[in-house]
Amino acid sequence: MWRQLEPVGRHAGSGGYRRFAWTGADTDCREWFREQAQARGLALEVDRNGNQWAWLGDPSAGDAVVTGSHLDSVPDGGAFDGPLGVVSSFAALDELRGRGARFTRPLAVVNFGDEEGARFGLACVGSRLTAGELTVEQAHRLTDADGITLPRAMEAAGHDPDAIGADPERLARIGAFVELHVEQGRALDLSGDRVGVAGAIWPHGRWRFDFRGEANHAGTTRLVDRRDPMLSYAETVLAARREARLAGAVATFGKISVEPNGVNAIPSLVRGWLDSRAADQATLDTVVHGIEKAAHEYADAHGIHLDVVRESFTPVVEFEHALRDEITRLLGKEGGGRDAHLAVPVLGTGAGHDAGILSGSIPTAMLFVRNPTGVSHSPAEHADEDDCVAGVTALADVLEGLACT
Repeated sequence: MWRQLEPVGRHAGSGGYRRFAWTGADTDCREWFREQAQARGLALEVDRNGNQWAWLGDPSAGDAVVTGSHLDSVPDGGAFDGPLGVVSSFAALDELRGRGARFTRPLAVVNFGDEEGARFGLACVGSRLTAGELTVEQAHRLTDADGITLPRAMEAAGHDPDAIGADPERLARIGAFVELHVEQGRALDLSGDRVGVAGAIWPHGRWRFDFRGEANHAGTTRLVDRRDPMLSYAETVLAARREARLAGAVATFGKISVEPNGVNAIPSLVRGWLDSRAADQATLDTVVHGIEKAAHEYADAHGIHLDVVRESFTPVVEFEHALRDEITRLLGKEGGGRDAHLAVPVLGTGAGHDAGILSGSIPTAMLFVRNPTGVSHSPAEHADEDDCVAGVTALADVLEGLACT
């Protein structure tokens, strides 16, 4: 499965993946998913929001156990973020069938659409729509860098954009969702564990900073006469690093847009996007407030007008304790004793996931597979094969405990 999926959407120059929502690469990923479902005799559904579901058993029976992740990527992303969860889900089903497991609950593997938000700027679009956390009106206003709207892109890919929206009937069928994901950090590498369980997802958001100055000639305009928004932006980037370091959080300006974007022109507009995350809401609020305060001070000093817009936000997600504890018990049972589950590390994470979005509607949980370098959202993203196999075994153990006799 990994070899078949590996070349899809891979850029020859960067070696990274460009699997963006509702593009040719996305279509190829969806076709790969369809083929995997068909090869296993699973019933394929594509829901109103474009998410793919491969069912074993009757979904209308309810109380289903669902696993899976996503197949799209960030720009020049790695091979494991998302796809490892989908591949491992199919492999775990194969493992359970090899064990002769008898299923007592319906089981599904899911591929959620547009999890990364690389094309339209909003993460987890497929699961947000399904959970009703993104309205139809908001979704229809999403556009990519070329001005193509989400409805237009969906229609071009053969999906009806007028059908999108909340899907409570589908969610009501699901008793538990377990998402396996490569760890996007080094906690497991440092602890020496192959697999961990998620405890919570940090609160996180995206803010757009618009610094507006005055375009002018780079060679003839005196420094004292300039209203250069790039200076305020650069100082704000440094302020973000400082505020995050002091608070034990993270803050990143990872995307920038400049107008008129000429080598010999002072910019008239510098637009930067801030991503910030922290272990709790109060810390995140402190960090973002500190960055905004510093940005306004720098802008005022250089005669720059600044607007700050919060484009998205996800509060802290505490995965359901009962499901989390049951999973740690299932994975720790070989250790023996009433506290055997303590052998399985429970981790917090600063990365958002579909499981986090759905946690407000259904019981969700996550498994993490060790990442030896901690690098993610990069072509250097990696997990050793032995650790990936351990992840499949762990997921199979969890699904057997939840869905089988």
